[in-house]
Amino acid sequence: MSQTKLVATTGRPTGSAAARRLRAEGHIPGVLYGRGMTPISVTVERRDLRLALSGPSGANTVLALEVDGKNYPAVVKELQRHPIKRTVSHIDFLQVNLNEEITVSVPVRLEGEAKAVLGAGGLVDPAVDAIEVVCTPNNMPSDFVIDITDLQVDSVIRLADVPMPAGVTPTGDPEMPVVTVLLSRAAAAAAESAGEGAAD
Repeated sequence: MSQTKLVATTGRPTGSAAARRLRAEGHIPGVLYGRGMTPISVTVERRDLRLALSGPSGANTVLALEVDGKNYPAVVKELQRHPIKRTVSHIDFLQVNLNEEITVSVPVRLEGEAKAVLGAGGLVDPAVDAIEVVCTPNNMPSDFVIDITDLQVDSVIRLADVPMPAGVTPTGDPEMPVVTVLLSRAAAAAAESAGEGAAD
């Protein structure tokens, strides 16, 4: 897997006032840690970070993080966002070994239209927005695409139903709901009476 290059600088001033000034100038304060290294305080350009994470893997992109001329293979461990503006206010980079497993959260994306559910007045409800998995950085999926086209009003898609690529293992309970169906009270009553009618 090719790595996306991102340049980070060191020697940033510390403190909340300095961090606010950095962010106002288009920089994002952050830290690089992992694999027994002493954490390094870094700064990245907001625009460069947005470009680096704009590919299909998004926030799970494996980065070649250049710090003072040295390259570190790294992934984004945490993005802290402003509570209102939703802009990135701080970033944690985790140095990784491309051949060692790490635990990451992979986004869930629904695809298709559940006509049977919509026809019954129901709504498809993603119970989770990400699935936590263990894999090597080189095997990290960009997302899990779940086709809901054939979903019925009594359907539940559980973690065990989500196909996993080779080398990717989910950490959660196999019975954990990933996608469920929500019915209004009237729709639920109609579905129940239809079921009773079929049983008679």
